Amino acid sequence: MIWKVLFWASLGAVVWTQVGYPLFAALLARLLGRPVRKADFTPQVSVVVAAHNEETVIERRLQNLLEQDYPADRFEIVVASDASTDDTDALVERIAAREPRVRLLRCPRGGKVAAQNLAVRQTEGEILAFSDANAQWKPDALSELASNFADPDVAYVCGGHFYEAADGTNREGTYWRWEAWLRRNESRMGSITGGIGPIYAVRRTDYVDVDPRFGHDLALPYLMVQHGRRAVFEPDAVAWEKPSRDIEDEYRRKVRMFEHCWLIVLRGKMLRRLGPTYLLEIVSHRHLRYASGLLHLVLLASSIALVRSGLVYDVVLGVQLLVLLAAALGVGIARYYVLVTWATVVSLVRYLRFGVPAVWTKAEGTR
Repeated sequence: MIWKVLFWASLGAVVWTQVGYPLFAALLARLLGRPVRKADFTPQVSVVVAAHNEETVIERRLQNLLEQDYPADRFEIVVASDASTDDTDALVERIAAREPRVRLLRCPRGGKVAAQNLAVRQTEGEILAFSDANAQWKPDALSELASNFADPDVAYVCGGHFYEAADGTNREGTYWRWEAWLRRNESRMGSITGGIGPIYAVRRTDYVDVDPRFGHDLALPYLMVQHGRRAVFEPDAVAWEKPSRDIEDEYRRKVRMFEHCWLIVLRGKMLRRLGPTYLLEIVSHRHLRYASGLLHLVLLASSIALVRSGLVYDVVLGVQLLVLLAAALGVGIARYYVLVTWATVVSLVRYLRFGVPAVWTKAEGTR
């Protein structure tokens, strides 16, 4: 009996988080959509670029930001250098010498979020926009972000995002197209459950100094909602970046990223002061998604225990074995799904054994 309970519970949870919830969110967004009251709005903006040893990309990043079609006298760019030891600081200073909108802020080594927190305290813009050093923005991206802040209920906005074509076997771009569709529906429902590191903005009065180990992508949206505010998605504010070359590189990046996610899930008090709709979003899109590796292990074990106990158990076991075989043979999307799902398990073990550092090594090939 216990094996049947585990089988149906794990199968239901996996199907719900991967398929059922996205479809439900799309339906709810259509029926109960809450549009953002956008307008032509140009508040003073401080764009913060956190950087650690980014000499290969920092000039391109700054040039791209300087070409934004936002009014030039309404935004500044601050590079928060996280104790860079290469030529990053010198390159930024060279650009700042001829461009008054650019400024270098040297920070002690403490990780990306610590540098961002320090930069926020050293700027005065009404809106705080953030970007990764290896990202690029379309010319109207900053204007599209800012237009959402014409709605006084909006505290946080993240933009759309895509990856350049990977040189190798990575399939991260496929995943992000699915995520963008889901984020769009969550935003229409009220608020998104996760942001996008290469492009997002926060109203200064709503900014929260988070634990440097947390990261903004997952922490800021739910914190905004806990304070009665909205965190929304703006698909027309587009950024792009180079992905990890291969699935194996992406796997290692995901392990590092999921370690921070587990820290927030287990210690970030995510479920406090949430309404029923957003609580369902958080549990479905975040908690169950990060637990998908554990759920798949339970499903596989219970399927094996129930083999020949009924057609449904045999079929589900057969599907799982086919997916694992396809992953072992290198079939792109199957291998990506299995490795990323397994990364949720490995990251949990690593988090429980070693904790989570505030700093990390950049993924190979993303610059």
